[in-house]
Amino acid sequence: MASSKLSPCLIFLQIIFLVFVFNSANAQLKVGFYKDTCPKAEAIVKEVMDQVMKVAPSLSGPLLRMHFHDCFVRGCEGSVLLNSSTGQAEKDSPPNLSLRGYQIIDRVKTALEKECPGVVSCADILAIVARDVTVATMGPFWEVETGRRDGRVSTFSEPLTNLPPFFANISQLISMFRSKGLSVKDLVVLSGGHTIGTSHCSSFSSRLYNSTGKDGTDPTLDSEYIEKLKNKCKVGDQTTLVEMDPGSVRTFDNSYYTLVAKRRGLFQSDAALLDNSETKAYVKLQSAATYRSTFFKDFGVSMINMGRVEVLTGKAGEIRKVCSKVN
Repeated sequence: MASSKLSPCLIFLQIIFLVFVFNSANAQLKVGFYKDTCPKAEAIVKEVMDQVMKVAPSLSGPLLRMHFHDCFVRGCEGSVLLNSSTGQAEKDSPPNLSLRGYQIIDRVKTALEKECPGVVSCADILAIVARDVTVATMGPFWEVETGRRDGRVSTFSEPLTNLPPFFANISQLISMFRSKGLSVKDLVVLSGGHTIGTSHCSSFSSRLYNSTGKDGTDPTLDSEYIEKLKNKCKVGDQTTLVEMDPGSVRTFDNSYYTLVAKRRGLFQSDAALLDNSETKAYVKLQSAATYRSTFFKDFGVSMINMGRVEVLTGKAGEIRKVCSKVN
């Protein structure tokens, strides 16, 4: 009898413990994590990035996506930055071969190590840089939660199964985002990051030459846009770069959604946003909205959400001295 009376209490305590464990990592992320240990950290990152954006604004898109590519594989713990002497790290995997700007992260890390040796993680640098390049391209500002630590493992195979591919359909996209604890709204909002940056023809050429429509074209892609893209991307072209948001490639705005609504999203994964009622409604809302609209606020919220994915905190992982190699 005594045990039967205690069991509900024990079950309750177990539930509380599990909830605590589940939330403990996120609870240790906070705005201003370095205010005592490296108070100038974010100012130092901004100073370096302001210099970089003046001479290499085309790196804004790749550096924003680097944070995304990091968080979706093993969580936001900097594993995308690690090198492998045998070419078996995440950065060597096909989905990451188009990433650029690793040397900029190294430059930021060097500046931070000079000011506060062994304090600021590479994972946090990626998160802060993503925010700063967004602001530098006239996009929104959000407070970045910090306190992440760096992982020690980076493998070639994991990006292949964890990063949403450019040819994904809406079911696949929703499933992959939900597996990271992200919502359907996060999916459609974060897709708006395609408003800055470029892509190689090879990422979407199947929509021009090897699909189910007339002459092998994708019937979900606007026919006039197809002709423009074919003029830039010939069959087999692996090197030419195309703006993901033509005319707005270096300005962070909501014009991406106008293009998607007109069936001019560059990737199949962009077009897929019209195949779900929730994502389609958001696309339509933003395509009809004025500049900034609600997208800026939404983007900051979703970036914070993504920045919490599977983070290492406390004594987990390490603080790398050099972002490309474990200590």
